[in-house]
Amino acid sequence: MIRKFLKDERGNYAILTAAAMVPIMGALALAIDYAEISRQREVVRNSLDAAGMAVARRILDGSNGEPLTDAQLKSYAADFFNNNLGSVKPANAPLKVTLPNNNFGGGMLEMEATLTYKPYFLPVAAALLGKTSDNVNLSFVVKSGIRLQNTIEVALVLDNSKSMENLGSGTGQRRIDLLRAASTQLVARMAEQASAMRQINEPVRFGVVPFAASVNIAPDTDSKPWLDTDGLSPIHHENFDWSKMTRANMTTADIAQIGERFARYSGGAWVKDGTGWGPTEGGYLTRFSLYQDILAQTDREAIPNSSRRVCKNPTSGTCNSYTTDKEYQYTVEQYTSWQGCVEARPTPYNNDDTPATKTIPATLFVPMFAPDEAGHLWRDLNDDNINELKDTTNYGYKNSWWADWNDDKTVATRQADMRKYFRTKPFKASAAGDGYGPNFSCTTTPVTPLTDVTTAAGRELVENAINAMQPGGNTNVPEGTAWGWRVVSSGAPFTEGRPDGQRGNDKVIIVLTDGANTYSPASGNDGASNKSTYAAYGYAGRTYASSGVTRIFKDTSSAVSKTTYTQNNFQAAMDENLQKVCANAKGTNARKADGSGSDNVIVMTVSLDLSASKSSEKKAIDAMTNCASYSRTTAGKKLFWNATGANLMQVFQEIADELSNLRIVS
Repeated sequence: MIRKFLKDERGNYAILTAAAMVPIMGALALAIDYAEISRQREVVRNSLDAAGMAVARRILDGSNGEPLTDAQLKSYAADFFNNNLGSVKPANAPLKVTLPNNNFGGGMLEMEATLTYKPYFLPVAAALLGKTSDNVNLSFVVKSGIRLQNTIEVALVLDNSKSMENLGSGTGQRRIDLLRAASTQLVARMAEQASAMRQINEPVRFGVVPFAASVNIAPDTDSKPWLDTDGLSPIHHENFDWSKMTRANMTTADIAQIGERFARYSGGAWVKDGTGWGPTEGGYLTRFSLYQDILAQTDREAIPNSSRRVCKNPTSGTCNSYTTDKEYQYTVEQYTSWQGCVEARPTPYNNDDTPATKTIPATLFVPMFAPDEAGHLWRDLNDDNINELKDTTNYGYKNSWWADWNDDKTVATRQADMRKYFRTKPFKASAAGDGYGPNFSCTTTPVTPLTDVTTAAGRELVENAINAMQPGGNTNVPEGTAWGWRVVSSGAPFTEGRPDGQRGNDKVIIVLTDGANTYSPASGNDGASNKSTYAAYGYAGRTYASSGVTRIFKDTSSAVSKTTYTQNNFQAAMDENLQKVCANAKGTNARKADGSGSDNVIVMTVSLDLSASKSSEKKAIDAMTNCASYSRTTAGKKLFWNATGANLMQVFQEIADELSNLRIVS
């Protein structure tokens, strides 16, 4: 019986089909509706993301430089969002915009849409299940957040070398003028964006670092603890021979000329010994003290009813006859003052921002003091028309700005002998040429620390610093870059920067140069073995401490000769220093071409009017390219621009766009 029943199939198909219809239709309805729900939700999500980026950009840029109101921004967001919804009805996805309104930092721009989906088949499926079809609409909340970068700090490291006086290619304007205009435009654009940011404390700061052969950190920093005010650094006295001024070596004739002014080495420093120093006795003998102690007669006034005997007809250092002249009262003043430039610290500190401390003297910053090079600028020591100094040899040095102590034919001795600086320059003595003297190679205006450009006063300060730049001197890109890093860094010498690594703050160095790194070989016969003119690395002929290697070549690779004093070899050494300072600034986890990593300091570089067809300029282009960071917003892009005079303004607009992109993080 049972077997017959199981074999009897009459009517089973219809019964089974009817029984299966409800779940089949329900599953089909769910599948179709689920696919459509997913599509609409993705459309809404993409529209939110696009609208968020657009509104974030509008917050930064404003409209015609003016910030938009909350109502304008929300209206703009709604229009942008709705126009991207496609088949999704705006009424089914109302938008909620929460604008950043916090008291610190850029905050979050939040976009939220509640998507209501009306199913096609779900009501039918519900009816088949015997359920009511009311309230079967589905709702989903879709959110998108855009973090507006809190703050940005930028150091403009700008070439002020002599070649910036040349006309920019494709223009009739000097490169320095083109650079001023482009830099001012960049500051203005970033300042306008910053003014649109809501309740952010100093969102955009700029500093300016003009560089040439050296960097000027400002004369009014002369008492700062990070400067070598005690003469402790191993490079402080490398061009000075104080031994001729010790008590043991000073003769009666010496004392007759400069008084009882002796030098004594004590506790790792040279100090003033003897009553001739007056109230400064016991103080340190340093480059700072030299600037203060070198004196010149600057004016004179005749003493009534007095006379003196002077030579009337001097011939070859002798006098054929005498005459009577008035006796004078002289005004004696400091010959010159330190103009603010410093030498590069000895390696490795030349290429980093290690804090300066007396416990590590090599970390201290040493003021530049270019020695008086061999040759008498004057020979009459007391205005009596008789030349006490007889030697008339021209030794071929550019920077002979004082009278040597005597006629010693040993050129190195004449240059290093410190006694000469303590004779007062006579009233009628010859003047040194313009730009020569102890501040030789100090040609730039001072560094401007990080300044808030959202205020009228701050923006004016930065723009004035840009417009004050003047071309002159050689090119030292690594030293300029190192000081750009120190400007944005949080530690001394410049402490205006926010804490290193602070979340939401970007530190950026923008470096521009129009030429290869240059360090001039010595001119003439170079009897003093200087091997170069004096600049930020001192003389290339002076070996550092007991290393046997000069500072400019110290710790360079085998590709750089340690005994070749040519411009090409100097450039090779300085190019390597540039790579070191850039790598150090970017950090050990620097961003890579594949997008991994993150720079501590973002480095943007610009070469101006350089041609890859010229060997030295090709090397400069390569050095600047390698120095640059990879873009955070464009995969694989180096933040390097090879600009011409004609497109420099456009390049700085692209830099402004890149800086703006840093302000938006999805």
